[in-house]
Amino acid sequence: MTVKTILFDLDGTFIDTAPDLAFALNSILDEYGLPSKPYEKIKPLVANGGKALIAYGFEIDEKDKSFQDKHQRILEIYAENISRESKLFPGISLVIKELKSRDISWGIVTNKPEYYTHKLLKEININPEVVICGDTLEFNKPHPAPLLFACDKLSSLPSKCLFVGDDINDMIAGKRAGMKTVAVDYGYGKINSEWNYDYRIQNVEEILDLL
Repeated sequence: MTVKTILFDLDGTFIDTAPDLAFALNSILDEYGLPSKPYEKIKPLVANGGKALIAYGFEIDEKDKSFQDKHQRILEIYAENISRESKLFPGISLVIKELKSRDISWGIVTNKPEYYTHKLLKEININPEVVICGDTLEFNKPHPAPLLFACDKLSSLPSKCLFVGDDINDMIAGKRAGMKTVAVDYGYGKINSEWNYDYRIQNVEEILDLL
């Protein structure tokens, strides 16, 4: 396979954002006089967004009359602390530098909303060639539309693209888009064979071995 483009999921694949999302959840719990939740319990929920964190932290669902207010508050706290501890996963900088040297295009495809995605990327000083977010289009992952749109923006064929992610929805989206998929062991999801990935890597630098 000749690789012309690599697309990355954001949270848990490209940037380690869990510490700041955990901070946001525990901050709002503190505001309500509730005890903090352990980081290791919060980390696997990050891919599901702020609503999942509120549901876990307060043990309520969206039918609760206070749910929306709590959700809005956790987003406010997160926005104020979006790059407090978040950082690129080890090896990302090296991989991006190598992709540029090989003239391989790259970008981000995430279900994170545009506001938070662009704010985070700006504060960490990362400039992908394309960024497709959860609210960029009508559909988000596991629908293939965001991945296909990213390829179109980069004038790249899906068959020449790798999609790298840490969640089963990343693998589903990649397959539906006609791309080869790469599951990362260092992310937030617990990989298993049912994900139907093409490749599995323990650290991001192993991507270079696939090129």
